[in-house]
Amino acid sequence: MTSSVTRRRFISRSAAGAGIAAVGGGLGAGLIGSPAQAATLEGTDATAAGFGPVSVSPSDNRYADLRSGTNQRFTGSPDTVTLVGSTSQVVNAVQAAVSAGKRIAVRSGGHCYEDFVANPEVKSVIDVSPMNNVSFDTARNAFVIEAGAKLGQVYERLFKGWGVTLPGGACPTVGVGGHIQGGGYGALSRKYGLISDHLYAVEVVVVDRNGTARSVIATRESTDTNRDLWWAHTGGGGGNFGVVTRYWMRAPGASGSTPSKLLPPAPSEVWIATVNWPWADLTRSGFGRLMKNYAQWHLDNSASGAPELSLFSELKPTHKAAGAISLTVQVDAAAPNAEQMLKNFVAYVGEGTGVTAQVADQRKVPWLHATQWSGFTGPDPLFRFKGKPAYQRKNFTDAQIDAMYRHLTRTDYSHPSALMLISAYGGEVNRIAPSATAVAQRDSVLKVQTAVLWTDPADDAKHLAWVREFFRDLYSETGGVPALDGVTDGMFINYADVDVKDPAWNPSGTPWQQLYYKGNYAALQQAKAKWDPRNIFRHALSVELPA
Repeated sequence: MTSSVTRRRFISRSAAGAGIAAVGGGLGAGLIGSPAQAATLEGTDATAAGFGPVSVSPSDNRYADLRSGTNQRFTGSPDTVTLVGSTSQVVNAVQAAVSAGKRIAVRSGGHCYEDFVANPEVKSVIDVSPMNNVSFDTARNAFVIEAGAKLGQVYERLFKGWGVTLPGGACPTVGVGGHIQGGGYGALSRKYGLISDHLYAVEVVVVDRNGTARSVIATRESTDTNRDLWWAHTGGGGGNFGVVTRYWMRAPGASGSTPSKLLPPAPSEVWIATVNWPWADLTRSGFGRLMKNYAQWHLDNSASGAPELSLFSELKPTHKAAGAISLTVQVDAAAPNAEQMLKNFVAYVGEGTGVTAQVADQRKVPWLHATQWSGFTGPDPLFRFKGKPAYQRKNFTDAQIDAMYRHLTRTDYSHPSALMLISAYGGEVNRIAPSATAVAQRDSVLKVQTAVLWTDPADDAKHLAWVREFFRDLYSETGGVPALDGVTDGMFINYADVDVKDPAWNPSGTPWQQLYYKGNYAALQQAKAKWDPRNIFRHALSVELPA
């Protein structure tokens, strides 16, 4: 039986790989022409003139859609949702909310794991989704992407316009607004690093100590007095310092003025595969071997410059009720012996399990087509979900394997969309020093999640209990959370989990700030004090002002 949980059905359909579903509307505003036609200058608004602002109140027929994001666990009750089309409109919307004393939140793609936007205390939602232009800025020699652009739009426009791409996540409807500033990763990250590692500059609408809103542009240039604001957006997470309106992207170390040389080249073709191991044939020993094989391959094949960095994969150990454990793989077809690399990888993962892998799909496809492949693509807006993240530095311990097997085969809880997601990581991600950007975790080789998705609100309690108990037991050796030790390395802010603030689920003594940000938290607090001294931009896991 093939696993019923694909990447499409987690988050339910979570962003990690390189997939993009078919991109529908939204290409009109800011549709690129030739590179010569697509240029923006500092201080100008790139969005097509004439849009917005549009203010939606509870009496408006659009309100029901705009009051919530993807995760149907949370529904907000804002007084207004303001859809904006330019930086100046964002400044005005922020100023109006601050002057009225209304709590602000910002939405780009709406994929937040928690209630940071759809929160009853938020009374003014600023929706930047109409700002979706992707173009090239000749003044800065960098690609400029507005914060409302979805990953699917970004990949398609960069590819069709210049043949380049960014190493971002899988889900096509994730907005870059939060994805970049949280340190997003994807199928090309092992080869090229994080998407935030390619951030050259950022435009942010901030509020000063006097309550005045204004836009600021910060770059990574060492001479830029606003550089700390740039740094805070290279992994500090969304909703902390202001409203991002535009990003400028250029690969680290890239120079010159030829656009096609300033971001990573998109692959021409890739090999893709989906492989399943039926639960019915797996013993406890075989399951453990499968998990340890998968982790060990990444430990052995994550060195900088290794040809294996062209391979990305995600292992999805689902609850036994789903029928099978699934593996999705993508390899750049230009890598040496790419097809054989894929086959060798699958063979390595399955070796010694006692189960013959079932290859559900294996083929070579054009890269842009592959980014629409359902093996990695993401979210269904009709689900409720909960995910809990971790970084894995070393192989899984025996205690971790025991916890996995126990919770994935429980008979008192049986749900086909309860699972782990274990994603390939490391490689060039780990080439950058922990303090060079706000992403402090720079020596892990896997991203791990325990997750569950469902539709009926009446089932909330049982599903939340399962995922919380699973995560607690998975890290029982370190106080119920992924400790900052030799095996694990804390948590990923784009997969926000407010449970880490609750002593019932985090009795470890390690505060949530350290689990997410490690030694970078103090610098983030200093940036917070400088750029958001009134704590206008806040949520349950936001960076706190210094004491």
